Amino acid sequence: MNQTHAVVAVTAVVLATVLIGALGLRVSRTTSDFYVASRTAGPRLNAAAISGEYLSAASFLGIAGLVLVQGPAMLWYPVGYTAGYLVLLVLVAAPLRRSGAYTLSDFAEARLESPQVRRLASLLVVGIGWLYLLPQLQGAGLTLEILTGAPGWVGGLLVALVVTGTVAAGGMRSITFVQAFQYWLKLTALLVPAFFLVAAWYGDGAPRARFDAPAVLREHTAVRVADTVRLGLDAPLTLTVTGTVDSVRYEERAVTLAPGTHQVKGGTLLALPAGAPVPERRAEGADPLGWSQPLAGGRDGHQLYATYGLILATFLGTMGLPHVAVRFYTSPHGRAARRTTLVVLGLIGVFYLLPALYGALGRIYAPELALTGSADAAVLVLPDRIAGGALGDLLGAFVAGGAFAAFLSTASGLTMSVAGVLAQDVLPSRAVRHFRLATLLATAVPLAVGVAASKVPVADAVGLAFAVSASSFCPLLVLGIWWRRLTPPGAAAGLLLGGGSALAAVMATRAGLAPAGWPHTLMAWPAVWSVPLGFLTMVLVSLATPRSVPAGTPAILARLHLPEEFTAPVPERGARR
Repeated sequence: MNQTHAVVAVTAVVLATVLIGALGLRVSRTTSDFYVASRTAGPRLNAAAISGEYLSAASFLGIAGLVLVQGPAMLWYPVGYTAGYLVLLVLVAAPLRRSGAYTLSDFAEARLESPQVRRLASLLVVGIGWLYLLPQLQGAGLTLEILTGAPGWVGGLLVALVVTGTVAAGGMRSITFVQAFQYWLKLTALLVPAFFLVAAWYGDGAPRARFDAPAVLREHTAVRVADTVRLGLDAPLTLTVTGTVDSVRYEERAVTLAPGTHQVKGGTLLALPAGAPVPERRAEGADPLGWSQPLAGGRDGHQLYATYGLILATFLGTMGLPHVAVRFYTSPHGRAARRTTLVVLGLIGVFYLLPALYGALGRIYAPELALTGSADAAVLVLPDRIAGGALGDLLGAFVAGGAFAAFLSTASGLTMSVAGVLAQDVLPSRAVRHFRLATLLATAVPLAVGVAASKVPVADAVGLAFAVSASSFCPLLVLGIWWRRLTPPGAAAGLLLGGGSALAAVMATRAGLAPAGWPHTLMAWPAVWSVPLGFLTMVLVSLATPRSVPAGTPAILARLHLPEEFTAPVPERGARR
């Protein structure tokens, strides 16, 4: 890809983000402007903004990478992302807007009249937000590294600086306009190149093999394995090796590997002939892909359980994502929140048709990316692989701009939600100057962790945040809105056991502490057991503490479920700057 075109595209996206964000600075005056855009975002604008921040690096790059690696087994993945809005529409959207909250922590305190539950909710909001921000910053680093050769930390730092400036300058007002613009940019950045790529694929005589057939190399390909990995072969494979395979050192020597599993040391160069099947990268030991390949077979092979775990996490986790929930507070009323959700379903449904197409093309034109662990780069490299020349450079630059918009838009929403909680519950006041300080804290921590931590495939890293959200805030919102007997002790216990156990399980698995077999599977995809645990704990502890039901429960439930014209307006908090 031409680096000049790529740099121009990324620069244009950054400048457009800053200029549109400056519009928010001109109209943001009160605390309500900064936190919820004074609740004036209409359904179409708000839906585009929600779609812009929801379609993150996992959607733009990660899903195509998963399809490239695992084929049609991953086509269900975006379905879970989209279907989550159905649950949100039916159970949560309108009541959440009527609560009058600025954040999920506000909702928890208003519903349960408990500062302790609020603090616990705030801790989870920050944890989920940082867990979600990390792959956005790392994905930005990967993108800029591929496009320009810059060190991996540069892209993350650039996104952090732009997002911090935009959010601090105009708050929710700014990022509403920015994210709406970036949704349409991302959709166009995938849609337009897709037409050219499909036309080029159709006209160049590329193989028309079944989509679920093993990926094969179209030409002689040299692959350098960055990390020590274990490769699986179903048939003998002859290749040229420069490096170490199965503890034997070779210097540019032809080697025939027998069927089975082989260990390839990091830094080894493998030259594979045209027509050779791409060896499967198996998840064992310290392989950095490890547990984060839900349907690849892995070391446990419990694919069906893993599938259900991810479906449940994405389906129920959407409603509890802090950066999604906070956008519904910007709607003028409950009906507008429902209309917004309907429009969101259409917008993200259209978008999710495209990453699967790029993944399918990647299995034909860039299958070696599955071997190197860089499958997330498929969307970025396909224009050059398929079209080539000046057209490939232009299409690649277009895609690069869309990818960077994905990092910026999602990171903006996450920074907004985390900064809102930090400003209200950590810093001494809710003044705008403290909100601006909170934006620095919101991006600094995941940026520092991202520089030190090993890279995780972006789609799977985001899945962690969904699992924690589904196990904590999903039970809190559903029971808090629809069950009058929920008590503060029950809510606190459910948040701790549900969300806490999910977070501990995925972190322990990522650290390599989970034993092989079912323990590894249960900890890697915890939603199947952690979501019921969260619900059950909240219900049982609440039933055991009936005297702790807040006195204001009937009033707050009436406010949540009755149309606004039948209830008194919720007073807005905050003063002018």
